[in-house]
Amino acid sequence: MGREEWLKRLRARGERAAEPPSEERAADAPGPASAAPSPVPSARDRPPPAQAVPWGVRVAAEAGWRLLVIAATLWVLVQAISAVRVLVLAFVASLLITALLQSTVARLHRHGVSQGLATAMTALLGFALLGLVGWFVVWQVMTNLAELSNRLQDGIDDAKRWLLNSPFHVTEAQIDDLTRMLRDGIGSSREQLADAGLQGVTVVLELLTGSLLALFSTLFLLYDGPRIWRWSLKFAPAPARPALAGAGPRAWDTLTAYVHGTLIVAFIDAVCIGLGIYILGVPLAVPLAVVVFAGAFIPLVGAVVSGLLAVVVAFVANGVFTALLVLIIVLGVQQLEGHILQPFILGRAVRVHPLAVIFSVTAGGLVAGIGGAVVAVPLVAVANTVAGYLLNRPADPPPGTAAPVRRADRL
Repeated sequence: MGREEWLKRLRARGERAAEPPSEERAADAPGPASAAPSPVPSARDRPPPAQAVPWGVRVAAEAGWRLLVIAATLWVLVQAISAVRVLVLAFVASLLITALLQSTVARLHRHGVSQGLATAMTALLGFALLGLVGWFVVWQVMTNLAELSNRLQDGIDDAKRWLLNSPFHVTEAQIDDLTRMLRDGIGSSREQLADAGLQGVTVVLELLTGSLLALFSTLFLLYDGPRIWRWSLKFAPAPARPALAGAGPRAWDTLTAYVHGTLIVAFIDAVCIGLGIYILGVPLAVPLAVVVFAGAFIPLVGAVVSGLLAVVVAFVANGVFTALLVLIIVLGVQQLEGHILQPFILGRAVRVHPLAVIFSVTAGGLVAGIGGAVVAVPLVAVANTVAGYLLNRPADPPPGTAAPVRRADRL
């Protein structure tokens, strides 16, 4: 074997060693995708489960369980408030009354009257005025009740004659049958009426209890309100106390402005509607005006209900034409209230969107009845002010530096 042939064999062996095996060449050869089996990753090569979930699903899950916690907290809070609603409503009512009367106490105190004497004088004057208004309303109702009953009977007779002469071909026998059915239905519902009477007694007892609690709470808040507020701040965490100390006076200013503004708006509504129905000759004009005044403290809903009550009384006592005139007066006064009185008197600082008003009144009514509907809107207005302050308040000064004292931060 020559030298050249030996070198050729060595080169041939090196080339065969460099080529891949036949199975690898077959796998690398081009062909259909299904012919090449995909490698299965091992357990250690797989990503963690949290990374395998899409980002949007993870964000939704994080937000979902937090919303569930918030919903559960709100549900527990609503149940707790419902269990002690008399106490809660009494305290909130005392806050509203205190917001109304505190300016009088402060004015008397500035003129040299002691805090205790100013509180006693203001409370006696306020509750005496409230008692006189209640007595006057009851007196007016009792005085005009006989006349209203006679007019109601006349209205029923007129409606009966109209039905007999109407194109509906209603006979007197059918009207008598309908009257008999109504009488029998009322007679068969005596048990329900008795239960309703017992519930009414319970409501009266709760009302008396809440009134006494509101009376004593109002006296203490008028006399020692700032000290009670500073004492309540001790239950808050220390880092949150500066923010709460700044939000408290602003919330109180909002509540005071709301109560005073609503009182003025309610008085204007009552005077306008009362004068209108008095000029039209509708009986119970003064009690209806008082009902309109009280209903104005429940925005939107109260005005509608009190206005419809005036329309019904006008329809029963004076007929359809007078009822239409009363309806026009009520609608006109409500438009005046919504577009002129509330924006001008209450201002933008304490205004709440009508949708928020409807939702808050509905929620307050479901939780605590009429009292909840009354206090719902001022609570929402106060919460809006507090939230706006906490979100936009300036940063706390560095430790060791004295922060400037603003007038709104003082109690």
